[in-house]
Amino acid sequence: MKAYEVRTHASSEQLPQEEQLAWRIAQVAADPVAVRSDVAEMIVNRVIDNAAVAVASLGRAPVTAARGQAVAHPSTPGAAVFGVTDRVSPEWAAWANGVAVRELDYHDTFLAAEYSHPGDNIPPLLAVAQHAGRSGADLVRGIATGYEIQIDLAKAISLHAHKIDHVAHLGPSAAAGIGTLLGLDPSVIFQAIGQALHTTTATRQSRKGEISTWKAYAPAFAGKMAVEAVDRAIRGQTSPSPIWEGEDGVIAQLLDGPDARYTVSLPEPGEAKRAILDSFTKQHSAEYQAQAFIDLARRLGVQHPELRDPGKVESIVLATSHHTHHVIGSGSNDPQKYDPAASRETLDHSVPYIFTVALQDGAWDHVGAYAPERAGRADTVALWQKVTTREDPEWTRRYHSTDPAEQAFGGRMEATLADGTRIVEEIAVADAHPLGAKPFARTDYVHKFRTLADGVLGYTEVERFLDLAERLPELTAGEVRLLNVVAPPGSLPVPPEGLF
Repeated sequence: MKAYEVRTHASSEQLPQEEQLAWRIAQVAADPVAVRSDVAEMIVNRVIDNAAVAVASLGRAPVTAARGQAVAHPSTPGAAVFGVTDRVSPEWAAWANGVAVRELDYHDTFLAAEYSHPGDNIPPLLAVAQHAGRSGADLVRGIATGYEIQIDLAKAISLHAHKIDHVAHLGPSAAAGIGTLLGLDPSVIFQAIGQALHTTTATRQSRKGEISTWKAYAPAFAGKMAVEAVDRAIRGQTSPSPIWEGEDGVIAQLLDGPDARYTVSLPEPGEAKRAILDSFTKQHSAEYQAQAFIDLARRLGVQHPELRDPGKVESIVLATSHHTHHVIGSGSNDPQKYDPAASRETLDHSVPYIFTVALQDGAWDHVGAYAPERAGRADTVALWQKVTTREDPEWTRRYHSTDPAEQAFGGRMEATLADGTRIVEEIAVADAHPLGAKPFARTDYVHKFRTLADGVLGYTEVERFLDLAERLPELTAGEVRLLNVVAPPGSLPVPPEGLF
């Protein structure tokens, strides 16, 4: 990896194009380096993972609405939309499929200076591959780039510190990945990256307070913007430049300001893109920082059943990282995180709620755990109100550690019972994490897909998709166009009517 200093430049400095971050990223995207076999294997895993969580969300309202918007834009050859046989314009397939993948907050994650769901790169890349007639090998190369760029940006540049939504790293990474997929010239990719970043910077209010259905749409919008940006760039259209470093650019006006300095490390020419191996997926449908606490709570409920009874508990404090405390914990100061009538989107960003339900149930169900009757159960509400979080400097340090052996996304539970007894247990990483009790392997990804597809897809369709997905690097362009899942006719909700 080569480290580059990125800072604001006054217009009078005339920063050369070849020294701009967008150009350096474009150079990485255009590098024809081979994809390592372990990276290709993980890409297959994540394509299966994305499809699994998309299938589970096909009947949900945001996904249904997005699907309705997409099928109103038919195209030939077009790209596939999850759940149906329609072929639509690729930006709209990226939109609908991006919402389906993101709706349940159940796919992969990477956490560093910024947090991200790098699997959000897959829907726009798959859509473009299908429409443009690209092979499985082309798609694998594009996905490797998308993951690399988003993760490299997340390691270096914090967005949430300035209340900018994390999809501002996704627009550029998806544009770069599409550039790799299509074999575009760096000059074209450069323009697409600038446009994609410019159109995908938004505030984090979408993940604050009463969280709306837009949470699932935000990354899909970034993917759609990336596809459109690439299309404009191919047609010779240019973008704001320098997009990150300009005196009115992203760094100066939205991030750390005119005096900021960032160090962004990117692969050198000929260096393999392996960042996907640093990311991790979810066993449970909840914000990633809650994954370890779900696993801890499941065990504690069995070992200490008294913790399930609000009458026997004085308080439960989860000592954890700054991010967990302030984003999904009581440090957010969001009263909605303790509201039994809150939306599902809000509850899956409430670690006090998640810990309580996992503790009482000894399990986590992606549907039942968020059901209104489950959230409103009297003993759950009583115990939930006794669960708070606090920042622990050591857990914050471990959260930001660059040493994989000590990086942690969990924390310590400190329970005080009504009789004065203290119970203290901690967990560093989720069971499914590469260093966890049971790291996810191919069989786990396949099992997740089969489980979430049960009752949604027919057996033949499940097997057909898995056969294609597991052969992804070898697929022909025709087979890539079949890399989709189709629900039985009449089984999905009819989309609501809209403008088009």
